[in-house]
Amino acid sequence: MLNDADEALAKRLRTHLPDIAFRQPREADHEEPRGRWRGQVGLLVRPETPGEVGTVLRLANEARVPVVARGGGTGLVGGQTMPEGARPILLSFERMTRIRAAEPENMAIIAEAGATLADLHSAAEYVGALFPLSYASEATATIGGALAVNSGGLNVLRYGTARDLCLGLEAVMADGRIYEGLSSLRKDNTGYDLRHLLIGSEGTLGVITAATVRLYPKPDHIATALVVVPDSAAALDLLAQARERFGSMISAFELISGMGLCFLDETGFDYPRPFSGIPDWLVLIEIGAFAGVDPVEGLGNLFEGALANHLVTDGVIAQSEAQRAAFWSIRENIPAANRRIGAVASHDISLPIGTIPDFLREAGDALSRIKPLRINAFGHLGDGNLHYNAFPLPGDSGASSSELRTRVTETVHDLVHKLGGSFSAEHGVGRAKTGDVEKYGDPTRLAAMQAIKKALDPNGILNPGAVLRAGV
Repeated sequence: MLNDADEALAKRLRTHLPDIAFRQPREADHEEPRGRWRGQVGLLVRPETPGEVGTVLRLANEARVPVVARGGGTGLVGGQTMPEGARPILLSFERMTRIRAAEPENMAIIAEAGATLADLHSAAEYVGALFPLSYASEATATIGGALAVNSGGLNVLRYGTARDLCLGLEAVMADGRIYEGLSSLRKDNTGYDLRHLLIGSEGTLGVITAATVRLYPKPDHIATALVVVPDSAAALDLLAQARERFGSMISAFELISGMGLCFLDETGFDYPRPFSGIPDWLVLIEIGAFAGVDPVEGLGNLFEGALANHLVTDGVIAQSEAQRAAFWSIRENIPAANRRIGAVASHDISLPIGTIPDFLREAGDALSRIKPLRINAFGHLGDGNLHYNAFPLPGDSGASSSELRTRVTETVHDLVHKLGGSFSAEHGVGRAKTGDVEKYGDPTRLAAMQAIKKALDPNGILNPGAVLRAGV
C-alpha cells in the first residue's frame, strides 16, 4: 500500500534539502506530449546532487510514497506521469544539467541526467567529436530520459540505440543508496551489469542521475539524398544496394510515406518540394565518410544504378548544408504534423526488415475492414523501426473513441507479433503498453522481470504502474 506525498513528508524533506529544491508544479508537469495521460503530483522536488536524490528516495521509501522521475517530459507512452494511485513525488532533473567532464582521449562525456541531447551535441562538438543520438525533440529530451527508455532516433543504423552509446551510469536505488558506475571502460567483465539492467527500465528499478556516453569521430564528408521509390519493397532493395556500396558509412535510411507530406501540407508546415506532386514513398539517405571517400559521388552512382533497376524514379542530392537541413526538416516535422491532425492510434513497432512490405500490406487491409482510416507509416527502415499511425478521414468526428483505438492497436500489434516483431521499438513501455508486455511477452521473461522489480524495489515506490502493472 503506497501513501500520498503529504505535508509531513514535505516537512521532513525540507529539513535535508535547500528551499531551491522545491517549487510548485506547473501545468506542463502533469502532462505528456499527446495529451492522453495526466499525472498527479503530490510534491515536486528538484535535487541538485546524487546525494540529494538519495535523500529523496530514502525518505520516500521509508514513508512508502511513490516517486516518478521526470526529465524533458517528451516520452510518448505515459512513463513520466502517474494518473492513478497515491499522489507521488515528481522528481525533476531540471537542476542536474551539468556536463561534468569531456574526455576526448577516452572519446567519452560524463553528463548529468537532466542534460539535453542538444547539450551533449554541443559538448562533443567542443572537443571535435560526435555524439550521435539524435531526434526531433533533442533540445528538450534529456540523456537520463533517453537511457531510461533506451531511445533510438535517427542514427541507430550506424551507431546503435542509447544503450549502445552508454559506457557507465550513476544511479540511485530505491532505498537511497548510490550506484557509482561512471566508467569509460570498454571492457569490464566483473559480474552482473547493473548498467544494462537500469537502461530501458524507465525509472522502475533505480533513478539514473548521470551517464558516461560514447563519442565518435566526426565524418569528414556528409552526403544526403532524397529519392522517390515505387514502394517499400523497392526501398528495401535500395537499402541492400546501399549497404553493399557504403557498409557502415550509412548514418540514416529513413522511409517517408506520401501521407506524411499530405499532413505537412494540411497543417501548414513549409517544406522543400523537389518533386512534382506528392510521391507515394520517399527515402532519405545520409552517408558519413572520412578522408579519401566522396559520398556525393557514391550516392550519385547508387542512384544511377537504382534508376536503371527501377528501384527509384526520381531523386536529388543535397548541394549545401542548408538543403541537407531542409530535407531533414521533412522527416523531423512529420511527428508534429501528426499531433496537429490527431491520431486514432499511434504505434512504435519493430519488425524483421524483410517482413516490412508484408506488414504494410496486411495491416492496411486489416484496418480497412475496421473503418476507413488514413495511414501515415514512416520511420527508420534501416533498423526495422516503423511509426505506424492511423488517422481519421477529414471531417470524421467519430474516429477518436477509445474502443476504436483499442481495436486498431490490437490489430496492429497482433500482426507485428505474428511476424516476429516488437510492439515497442524505441519509445518504451510506459503505462500505455503494460498490457502488451503481459499479452505478447515470454512468460519466463515476465516472471524474471517481476522478480527483479521485487528485489530492487521491494516497496514498489519507483514509478509504479510503468513497464509492469502496479501491484504485479
